Amino acid sequence: MTSSPEPALRVEDLEVVFSDASGVVRALCNLSFSLQPNGFVTLIGPSGCGKSTLLRVIAGIVPPTKGRCRYNKDHPRIGMVFQNANLMPWRRVMENVSLPLELDSVSRDEIRERARELIQLVGLEGFEGAYPRDLSGGMAQRVAIARSLMQDPDILLLDEPFGALDALTRERMGDELLQIWQARRKTVLMVTHSIPEAIYLSDRVLVLSPRPGSIVLDLQVTLPRPRTPDMHYTETFRELTHTLRDQLRDAETYQS
Repeated sequence: MTSSPEPALRVEDLEVVFSDASGVVRALCNLSFSLQPNGFVTLIGPSGCGKSTLLRVIAGIVPPTKGRCRYNKDHPRIGMVFQNANLMPWRRVMENVSLPLELDSVSRDEIRERARELIQLVGLEGFEGAYPRDLSGGMAQRVAIARSLMQDPDILLLDEPFGALDALTRERMGDELLQIWQARRKTVLMVTHSIPEAIYLSDRVLVLSPRPGSIVLDLQVTLPRPRTPDMHYTETFRELTHTLRDQLRDAETYQS
């Protein structure tokens, strides 16, 4: 009998407490879950429930007050994409994508080869010499995704990467993200406020409670892969949507 692979990440009894001028803020409380290698998991919940804080703890940017994150290897490589692409405006597409490896002992030829491969993967061939000001919002986010993949991360964290895009671009970017994930098969944890997006993209959806955030539902998405747009109209998709809506009906805000 084949044993299950060791999780890429275990989050154990995580708690995060901040202190500011208004007092003590409990962002996360008693939060535990695991991510399987190469899985795609989305995180959804009301605004202010600690979703972005959780990603920053996993990335090592914010220290937990209590609990820990355990990885299946020492010193895992973690990539992160934010809602805003955060590209350097004075650097062209090729230079922005190349940035993560420029301080490592990697030859220029290898950096350029890897950057070109990733630029092709995200569908931006021909735009290597473009500046961020010449790119649409969706194109800029593709550059940010390519940049995050340059160091071949073990875990890819996506913090509402399509939140600033219009509805049509957002839908198209979802399909493109699935193609990239299918090609590279990274372990992905993505924050979103969109119920359909969460269902369409992921293997599991984790629902957080209002602050302090803790997991109130771990929903398995039973749609087959590869995903196609017509799945939005299936009975399974509708049932999953109803399940998430029911769980979130008392939440403060969410985007359908």
